[in-house]
Amino acid sequence: MPRLASKIEAILYLKAQPMPIAKLVEYSGCDRKEIEEALIELITDYAHRDSALEVVETSEGYCLQLRDSFQDLVQSLIPLDLGVGALRTLAAIALKGPISQTELVDLRGSGVYQHVPELVDLGFVRKRRQSDGRSYWLQVTEKFYQYFQVDKLPQPFDSPASPG
Repeated sequence: MPRLASKIEAILYLKAQPMPIAKLVEYSGCDRKEIEEALIELITDYAHRDSALEVVETSEGYCLQLRDSFQDLVQSLIPLDLGVGALRTLAAIALKGPISQTELVDLRGSGVYQHVPELVDLGFVRKRRQSDGRSYWLQVTEKFYQYFQVDKLPQPFDSPASPG
């Protein structure tokens, strides 16, 4: 049976997004203390390897990602060939997401119907059918964050309550 640290490594690799400890507990079938110990082991293992990958803790959980020193390879090996319209659509999804495709069309126009499949194919956007089945929810993926080297998107501005 593989050691728990290897199992967590596999989970992080397969999910390709930050995983909170609660989800690691659920997927591994182990308790929180075991997960925390295995994460320390895994992080330590990667810290001592001469590897392009690392395990890091983000605000959303733990993830397996490419080290910053290799980001130039991403840009050169996976060049982004998106037009201005698709980039603007991607920016709207990133800032407003999750957003329904219907809302996105209202915001950006019918060009969205060409942009979204392209962004999904490139792996920057995840699309899932709404429960009523009439439209899709769109949101950016972990690949978006890695490619554009974005740690966290700004939260919507909440206007302060007026003094009263």
